[in-house]
Amino acid sequence: MASFNKFQQFVEDLAKKEHNLASDVFKVVLCAAAAAPVATDAVLADLTQIAAGNGYTTGGETCGAAGAEQTTGTLKFTLASDPVWTASGGSMAAFRYAVLYNDTATTPDDALVGWWDYGSDLTLAVGETFTLDLSQANGILTLA
Repeated sequence: MASFNKFQQFVEDLAKKEHNLASDVFKVVLCAAAAAPVATDAVLADLTQIAAGNGYTTGGETCGAAGAEQTTGTLKFTLASDPVWTASGGSMAAFRYAVLYNDTATTPDDALVGWWDYGSDLTLAVGETFTLDLSQANGILTLA
């Protein structure tokens, strides 16, 4: 499993109440190696997603209901469902990065949260599926 990397702006946006980790709508988009996210990216428009088609829709997949629970001073951020892509009608464009963003955020619009780097491009042939495991047990991230 690829490790999670947060965007720098996410920390400031969280402090300014741009994210409600308990109720906002979060989505994941896919980006190719040539369009690597960098820590200083702030909004979805800063990224270049893979081409739409063959199982990929621009704007990505919704991750279900957001949840944030605190235990002994540590907050765990989770999402209810893992995003899934299945190639159909042809191979899906190659991707290396899965990027989480807040689709509810408006100031800034579509604020970025973080990304996973898979180390090299992945390509899905027709009928193959890619599932991003968001680990409901461990959460996407914790704040302590």
